[in-house]
Amino acid sequence: MSNTLNEIKSPILEELKYFEKHFRDSMQSSVPLLDKITYYIVKRKGKQIRPIFVFLASKLCGDVNSKTHIAASLIELLHTATLVHDDVVDDSFQRRGFFSINALWKNKIAVLVGDFMLSSGFLLALDNDHFDLLKIISKAVKNMSEGELLQIEKARKLDIDENIYYEIIKGKTASLMAASCMAGAASSTDDIAIQKKMWELGETIGMAFQIKDDLFDYGDDGIGKPRGIDIKEKKMTLPLIYTLNNISSKEKKQIINTIKRHSEDSNKVKEIISIVKQSGGIEYTEKVMQKYYTKALTLLDDFPESDAKQSLKKLIDFVITRKK
Repeated sequence: MSNTLNEIKSPILEELKYFEKHFRDSMQSSVPLLDKITYYIVKRKGKQIRPIFVFLASKLCGDVNSKTHIAASLIELLHTATLVHDDVVDDSFQRRGFFSINALWKNKIAVLVGDFMLSSGFLLALDNDHFDLLKIISKAVKNMSEGELLQIEKARKLDIDENIYYEIIKGKTASLMAASCMAGAASSTDDIAIQKKMWELGETIGMAFQIKDDLFDYGDDGIGKPRGIDIKEKKMTLPLIYTLNNISSKEKKQIINTIKRHSEDSNKVKEIISIVKQSGGIEYTEKVMQKYYTKALTLLDDFPESDAKQSLKKLIDFVITRKK
């Protein structure tokens, strides 16, 4: 059964209220244009899944404190900066149903706004002498950049196997969830072993999260993103990788040729989606997602019972049952 985000947030409602103010304050600037843009960013906020992970991880390992709020703002600043930069890289003019920053203010300003948010986050950690948080976040930024670049490199040749796919999503998506959980833990416990375990937990949930995202490409209309968008962008995701490895070499060549030359043709993309479904690519991908889901619950089992643990269980469930 799917859990609502409101249920999941219940042990940390007060913390999340205070977080919103802390996050807004962390982006203040004396430049009027920046203030206008950051106000727009705050207004169109998403589900705030990563700050929720920070607060629940902190409660799981100890008590929420001022360092936890800094960790949550730092994570959200980093996440927002990467989204702003992603929209520039992808030439995307919409984000969560709103115009993207680059659509309204052009690429140059969007890149600079992303840089401003990234450096604001780093300064937030440095000004409070939280060097451990800085280290956790810097590792995530490095991993995310490498993951994205590896994906771009592989999209050119479409020569990707399953292990490369896992490497890509571990970097570009899972590392930020890993950093969210580890930063939350680092704010409430000095136990390095527990912090590392929380990194592993976040990384495992992040893998399931991205695989679920990739399944949306083959879902029904009316979900979070248009069908076939990954194929159009020449992104090799797990359902497609599985299919290419389980069809004849002639069919494989035809599909790769179609993606290289006709990825903008909606009818050709529909044909590929149909082949992926017939070859068992969806079922295989769901099985892999389930494996990460089970691993995440097993890692969480080692922690004592608490409201935060129950909410994290529900959040893990939400990740793989969400509709968008």
